[in-house]
Amino acid sequence: MLAALLNAAASVLQRRAGSDESDDRAFSLRMLLSLLRRPVWLCGVLAIFAGFVAQAVALAVGSVVTVQPVLVAELPFTIMLASVVFRVRPRRSEWVATALMTIGLVLFIVCLAPEGGSPLDVSALEWVIGLAATGALEATAALLGHASSGHRRAALLGIAAGTGFGLTAALTAAAGAAYHQGPVGVLTSWQTYAVVVIAPLSLFLLQNALQAGSLVASQPGLTLTNPVVAIIWGIVVFGERARGGGWLVGTVSGAVLIGVGTVMLARSPLLAGERTDAEATL
Repeated sequence: MLAALLNAAASVLQRRAGSDESDDRAFSLRMLLSLLRRPVWLCGVLAIFAGFVAQAVALAVGSVVTVQPVLVAELPFTIMLASVVFRVRPRRSEWVATALMTIGLVLFIVCLAPEGGSPLDVSALEWVIGLAATGALEATAALLGHASSGHRRAALLGIAAGTGFGLTAALTAAAGAAYHQGPVGVLTSWQTYAVVVIAPLSLFLLQNALQAGSLVASQPGLTLTNPVVAIIWGIVVFGERARGGGWLVGTVSGAVLIGVGTVMLARSPLLAGERTDAEATL
């Protein structure tokens, strides 16, 4: 939850800093150089780093299937923080969407109830297959996004960034598991260095997704792809066991509520730092 809160703070700061970036700077170093000169954006990067540390600690002591879905709370937190920054009150629809996401998240985690599994038990072949499949998805979404424009670009880059963050979570969980062998175990784990490469790449895709089009297009893919990818890694690759049978009804229902709440909140002008004067008086 702390990681979700810090990520929300980063999101508000970065959207404020990157709102003036033009689309012709997408996928360019000029965009990053421009953002680097903005203190607000740098504070957002620091918040991302702090959020990553909190997430890494959570993944080191808990299941990736349990930890990663909690990060969808970033979206309601973003609404609350944006309402403070831009000094407007959330609308009724935003409160309803927040309630739906909260109920859905609790229902999803309680019904899923993952247990067992370990990144340390994954074979080299399984790692290769998992990395190849996830990398192919991320690369395909990024390339299609690069070839597109407007809302389509935002949606595809949101999916690419979410995929990268989900993969980063899986690698972080493996590096955290290696910590049980001491700090040397982390430093000698190849997953640690893979995180150093993939996390900045995902951040770069995120910056492009945020300035490519509306948040209605980019946010659902970004918010939902992240936990989905991490959950697939946790269950399929790491061998974590989730409840089946009738519990699947609750799990699916929770996922649907999270999805509906995400789409509703993605439509909020607060996520873009916008609100008309008439709305601000509500």
